[in-house]
Amino acid sequence: MNDTMITFSGWVGGNVELGRTATGTSFANLRVGSTPRRLKDGTWEDQETVWYSVKAWRTLAENVAASVHRGQPVLVSGRLVAETWERADGSTATRHVVLATAIGHDLSRGRAEFSRPASPENVQEARPEAAA
Repeated sequence: MNDTMITFSGWVGGNVELGRTATGTSFANLRVGSTPRRLKDGTWEDQETVWYSVKAWRTLAENVAASVHRGQPVLVSGRLVAETWERADGSTATRHVVLATAIGHDLSRGRAEFSRPASPENVQEARPEAAA
């Protein structure tokens, strides 16, 4: 496999945008800023912030949209890809996007509470009339 894998920490820079394809597949887009810090002469200095475009699909997209919000610290892991498209003037443009395989809160910067959405099978078993 020749994919470029990337893992980074950063802060969510805006609202998570949840959408669906024409076939109904969920996707989420978000921007994450990561500011490296370097120790120089005994003092920590912030470097230039790098902004990443992140895309999540299917269940991950739904969970990110429900759980992650602007300003929160996150860890992102995924595949770095180049998206190329043609502009209205005929020129081409390229941007790099991280296709996320995992996104979660950075617990070195705060606390989070995990909950698993109920699956249709568990909901059916939990209803009293299902037991009768």
